[in-house]
Order: sequence, then structure tokens, then C-alpha cells
Amino acid sequence: MNLQQIADSFVPMTCIMSVQVFDDGSYGNIRIVCGNKPYVDSIENPDNIAFSVMLKNKFIPDSPYERYIPKDLNFEDACYRCAVMKKPFHTYIHPKRYDFWVDMYMMPLTADEGNTYYLAYSQELTSDAISSRMSNLDAAVTSAVIETCIKLRGTKDFKNTMDEVISDIRSLCEADKVCLILTDAQKRSFSVLSEAASTPEGNYPVEDYLRANYEDFYDIIETWEDTIAGSTCLIIQNEKDMSVLNERNPVWCESLKLVNVKTIVLFPLKNDDETIGYIWALNFATEKTTQIRATLESSSFFIASEIVNRQLMDKLRKISSFDILTGVKNRNAMNQRIDDIIDGKDNLPEKTAVIFVDLNGLKQINDNGGHATGDRLLKLSADILKNTFADSDIYRAGGDEFMVLAANISEKELEERLESLRLYRTGSEEVSFALGYCYSEGEIDIRQAMSVADKRMYADKQFFYEKYPERRRK
Repeated sequence: MNLQQIADSFVPMTCIMSVQVFDDGSYGNIRIVCGNKPYVDSIENPDNIAFSVMLKNKFIPDSPYERYIPKDLNFEDACYRCAVMKKPFHTYIHPKRYDFWVDMYMMPLTADEGNTYYLAYSQELTSDAISSRMSNLDAAVTSAVIETCIKLRGTKDFKNTMDEVISDIRSLCEADKVCLILTDAQKRSFSVLSEAASTPEGNYPVEDYLRANYEDFYDIIETWEDTIAGSTCLIIQNEKDMSVLNERNPVWCESLKLVNVKTIVLFPLKNDDETIGYIWALNFATEKTTQIRATLESSSFFIASEIVNRQLMDKLRKISSFDILTGVKNRNAMNQRIDDIIDGKDNLPEKTAVIFVDLNGLKQINDNGGHATGDRLLKLSADILKNTFADSDIYRAGGDEFMVLAANISEKELEERLESLRLYRTGSEEVSFALGYCYSEGEIDIRQAMSVADKRMYADKQFFYEKYPERRRK
């Protein structure tokens, strides 16, 4: 069979590849036997979109594929399944190492010679993602991806829904454990959003385990991008793959072996080329690799998008609930809290104090030093309140007035904290607080408590100005 003629009969860039198989069923070299002109041009022609990312720009027939692109276990697995197991393969992906998308098709050939098997590999390269190609999936994969999308978009309980989605992924993978971990590169931090296990014994909190057994697990997370090596994911199916992982990342590989991990799927969650987390599956059903990869390649896109949307909403909610200048909660948050208490949605404990705090002399400081000086004083005052009532909710009610809602506090402890604030009471101090509070050891009427605290605060403020009339605004 003339393999060059077969390659030349294709219009898209196409090459013929061979896979060497050993007697034990494992594979050896995977070679690019020959290619048609469009394929050779993708390597040798500087005008081609792929030219700049090739490791070598001279095509030599029957060379190992690693001559042109880095070793990729996912690519090798697809070649093996196609050439040896005679299973056609198609995917549309954006490998990290490229600035373009690859629409690849693999078709098995009947040109096998002894322990060498062949396939035709065709590809089209697109500079941007084409949605119609992204949605070109088989029925089982499409169904799983659509189900994930419906769950995520229709949920009112995001955390519970993410737990369901991760449980579905675990069932798909038939894995011992699946985990979704969120990462923050700027803070060098991580958190586990969701996890699922196949047995009650495996249903331990992953985050607790990682923090207890690693000095800083983020040191491991930082290595994952290089370990994936520019591919879309990392899939370790056997000892041969594990040896590759050991070469790329010996520290992580050893830690996996210590907990008896023999196979692993690691998928990055990306948004605008920024990694926001990972999904991993430990000890999965390797016979389902193709379906797992295809499903997660699409599902991870939607999961990442939904997580980013939720994170954005949380940030907006935080911005709408916090005072930008002082960093404490704002009046909107205070009003919502009060409404929830009145409506019975928020039940305060028996020992609760409502404290009103006002700054003495702020108007004079604004007049004399300008609003920038006044703003600095507000920030300083808020910091003092946060240090004094670190376990309480602090609100900026407006202007120079704050409200503190202190729960589970004894009246003795409250007096001690207020006394520390009263130290800022001399006329020479930059910060001076007027204080009023209402303490309750039983059921509290929040509106009445606020009224009492407010009246006491203004009485305290009047006392201050009587003692230090020079601090009153003239």
C-alpha cells in the first residue's frame, strides 16, 4: 500500500502515522511516516499558522512525532486507540502550547505490518474558537455536557449543585475520588469547592488532608501547568504513563504513589487563558478514557465559566455590602441585617449588644485639614473598631457614625472593650469616640435596642463637647 498516495488523496493537511506495539500490548515509537503538501507546509512554511510552534521546521519522513511537538500522552493515547484498536477519533481542542485551535481527525488504516499499525491524521487549524465545532460531540458526551449546563444554570444552591456535578463526574470516571479545587495565583492559595468518593471510607475532607500532610500544597499545584506540558489535560493510565509523570514531576508522583494512586485525570479549569482551578479524578476506569476526556474537555469549559460568574457576583455583592473607604459593612448591609432580624430570618443569641459609635470633632478636622485628612481618620477609627470587635459585625451607618452588633458577649467583656475605646477621649487625641450601647441577655427588640444605643451615644457626645468645647465645629 502506497502510504504517500493515501496522504496526498486528502485535501486538508494530513499525515500517515505509525504506532509500534510490543508483545505485552504496550506501545513504543509513534512516527509521522509521510504527509501531504499542506501538512508539510504546516511544518516548513513560515506563512503557516503552525510554523512558529514547531520544534523543528524541516520535515523528515518516518520521524518520531516528538521531533515537531512536545511529548503528549493524550495525543499518544488517541493514536494508539485509532491505529491499534481501530477506533476513529475526533476532537476540537486548544492546547496551552498553541495560540490556535486544532480540529483533529484520526482514521485507522488496514496497512498494518507485523507489530506496526497505521492511521491517517488530518487537522484544520483555526485562530479562534468556532462554536459549531466545539459542539460537534457524540450523543453520550453531548448528553452529559448538556445535563451539566442545565444543572449549573438552573440552580439556586450553587454549592449543592457543584457537589452533584462532581458526583456525576465521579460516576462517569468510575473513580475512587474526584475533587474540584479552586486556585488563586496572586494569593498562592487554594480551596476545595466540591468532592465525591466511591466509598464512605474515601469520603474524607480533601482540603483538611492536604493542609495536614503538606507544608504548602500550593507548591505542588504550581507545578501542574508544566506537568501538563502544553496539552489540554493530564491523563495517567498505566505504569508507562506514570514513569513519564515521574520524569516531569517526581515530587508529586511520589506523593501520589504513597496514597496508592495508580491512575489520574487532571483537568485545568480556565477562563480567558487564566487557570482558576483543577478537577482531578483518582484511580479511574481507564477503558472509559476517550469518553472521560471528551466529556471533561467540554464540561470543564462550562464549569469554569459558571464558577467565574459566581465569583464575580460574590465580588459585586461584597462591593454592594461593604464600605469602600473603611472596609467595614455599609448601611445597605446594616439595613438588610436589621430587616432579617425583624422578619425572624436572623435570630440573635441571648447575650447581644448593640453599640453606636460616633467620631468627635470630625467636622472640625474636615474644615481645618480637608476631607483627605477626615477620610484618613475614618479609616483609622474603623481599624480600631475592627481590632476591638474582631468577632463582631461592624457597619458604617453613615458619615462618621458606626454600629457594632456584638453577639455571644458578656456585659463584663463588653465594658472592658468599651473602656479601651474610651482611652481615646482626651481633647488631644486624634481619634475620639462617642459611645452608646444597649445590652440584652434575653430576647432583644432590635429597633428598641438601636434607639437606646443611639440616644446614649448622643448624650456621650454632648458630654465630650461640654468638656472639650474647642473640638466643637465653629
